[in-house]
Amino acid sequence: MRILVTNDDGIDSPGLHALAVAVLEQGWTPVVAGPTRDWSGGSAALGPLETPGRADLRAVSLPDLAGVSAHAVSAPPAFIVSLAALGVFGDAVDLVLAGVNQGPNTGSSTLYSATIGAVLTGRQRGLSGLALSQLDGRDDGTTQLWSSATEIALPMVRWLADQSGIISLNVNVPNLPVGEIQGVRLATLAPKGSIQTLVTDRDDNGISFELAPTTDQMPENSDTALLRAGHATVSALKGPAVVEGLTLPIDDWM
Repeated sequence: MRILVTNDDGIDSPGLHALAVAVLEQGWTPVVAGPTRDWSGGSAALGPLETPGRADLRAVSLPDLAGVSAHAVSAPPAFIVSLAALGVFGDAVDLVLAGVNQGPNTGSSTLYSATIGAVLTGRQRGLSGLALSQLDGRDDGTTQLWSSATEIALPMVRWLADQSGIISLNVNVPNLPVGEIQGVRLATLAPKGSIQTLVTDRDDNGISFELAPTTDQMPENSDTALLRAGHATVSALKGPAVVEGLTLPIDDWM
């Protein structure tokens, strides 16, 4: 099985390397392609590209991945997935994995996440996928336990590979040893993400803002609440869809 491994933190992210190593250790073939810069918050953007009409590709060697096809691409992750579907990185891939993202992608932040944007782009291209994110150890000064995220995700990847339909999973994992994680829970999307934007200042030329943890209480079965409680969470997502059952006053608009 050939698996595209990409991310939005960039080709140099140790989370990307950890996920690719985990894929390799399962006997699968990782095809690694990551953006040359951080595209966090880029959603499913296809640009802007550094050079219109061109995406530069550079072969790279990654830690513990000798002999693995790996490229740095001057494009956002959604565009990288599109390139993989077009055969730019060789034979067709069977699945898309995006991560391990350093920081959660829960609730409303799923709309903006380029980690999830990559997986939903794969969905539009007929590929199942999994977006994998983990609480950021930098927030509390702890070591990032990438292996906990990959160990939680691997059974889900095996399950995806056996499914006939196109399925897109969003997975969030605590930054804890696996033995301390309170199991995997199916989660709804919280009304807010784990991070919120706060305006800190404003003048005639613009505003200043900061990103801060969301402290609001969330529904107990939501991804944000469950992740706070030490659970790994999984949610099946779908791409753009028409709202059914809504009557629009079309005749009044002509």
